[in-house]
Amino acid sequence: MTYAHPAAARPPYPVVPGLSFRSLAEPDVDAWLELVKRIAAHEKAPWHAQYSELVAAIFDEVNPVTENSIVGVDDAGVPRAYGRVSKNVAGEKAHVSGGVDPSWQRRGVGAAILAWQEARTAVRFLQDGQGHPTARDYVEEDNPALAALLSAAGYSIVRYFSEMVRPLDQTPQPGELEGISIVTWTPELSEAARVAHNEAFADHWGSEPRSVEQWQIQMKHEHLRLDLSTLAVDDATGEIAGYQLASVDPDSSNGRKEGYTELLGVRRPWRGRGIAPALLLDAMARFSANGLEFAALDVDTENPSGAHGLYARMGYAPVRSSMAWDKAL
Repeated sequence: MTYAHPAAARPPYPVVPGLSFRSLAEPDVDAWLELVKRIAAHEKAPWHAQYSELVAAIFDEVNPVTENSIVGVDDAGVPRAYGRVSKNVAGEKAHVSGGVDPSWQRRGVGAAILAWQEARTAVRFLQDGQGHPTARDYVEEDNPALAALLSAAGYSIVRYFSEMVRPLDQTPQPGELEGISIVTWTPELSEAARVAHNEAFADHWGSEPRSVEQWQIQMKHEHLRLDLSTLAVDDATGEIAGYQLASVDPDSSNGRKEGYTELLGVRRPWRGRGIAPALLLDAMARFSANGLEFAALDVDTENPSGAHGLYARMGYAPVRSSMAWDKAL
């Protein structure tokens, strides 16, 4: 389904000396990725968007780039800054993301892009017939420049997240689960896993259902490792009770050879049966067998399921934090 966003609803582009602004387009992907890499290297970011994610953003029908993105190019046509707004239909917040080339920072470019994103966010809420427009951005703890920009613009921290890591030098063997089989994730089970994920995360803070299109983007990511990903299947019904989706970044800036649990969830009817730790133990064994030395994941520190405590008991320790920043417009 294509969602129409009239061009008249797009706010005026920022005015910044030396830069010309327009919407992102398909021919920009390669140069956009190089900009993303320059920004990530300067910020010493632990990760950055990959090529497949940028392509997906260009063809996102819910958030068309013609109305929901801007790129600032210099006189030579080189992208030096960008911004994007993404929002699910009827979603409670819009995500704002972007960046400025290190050589163009401290010139007010970031503030100009953020103001444009806020104006676009307000329009998106109007188009969806919603009140209380809210913009959200995520910031790593060691990115003080972005934190200062958001703070000056009236954003405040609403949630903390922790990246946790566990060495795999002593990996416990996964135990047996009564009535549950842990199987390798296969593409034909992907849609059932999406439905299971949406159900499992329905009670998680800030989570919104993943559409088929959004899930397909995840399934096409360069770092995804289905051979290290697993599903917990109920032997009696064949239903997916839980899942663990893993990735490996061979070029990670943290210097660790690690397997990363991108998603871990257990559907409510099967909670309390030890499925989550069993999935993690299985993941550790798979990571270790593939020559990886650490297991990593990210957790909402206020998760009501007690996930943070579970991971700590399983030997994971926090190594860095990130924050969600919100602004009611």
